Amino acid sequence: QVQLLESGGGLVQAGESLRLSCAASGSGVIINTMTWYRQAPGNERELVASLVRRSRGDTTQIADSVKGRFSISRDNEAKTVYLQMNNLKPDDTGAYWCAGNVWERTTGSVDYRGQGTQVTVSS
Repeated sequence: QVQLLESGGGLVQAGESLRLSCAASGSGVIINTMTWYRQAPGNERELVASLVRRSRGDTTQIADSVKGRFSISRDNEAKTVYLQMNNLKPDDTGAYWCAGNVWERTTGSVDYRGQGTQVTVSS
């Protein structure tokens, strides 16, 4: 069974950068869609960035709240989707997780969600 494993979170100061990774386990998997979400205590879940696999290349979407600072990309060989976060702000603090649809030869296309990683930005 495919698992999504996030990494790259941590404690940084405002203005610094982090790159989150969402790696799909298993062999021969294809990531069809992947979305990064975040949620801070007391706040609602927010869609941060998403990626959709298309025949002519991926389509990506970035939330207005992070546009110009965050970007999403993938490495097919590594079976990993990245969230590059630059110029981080204290408001970016929260739990980040990836969720998406992944194809694997034995299970077909299934939706998965990772366990999440914490990002804390100090002022």
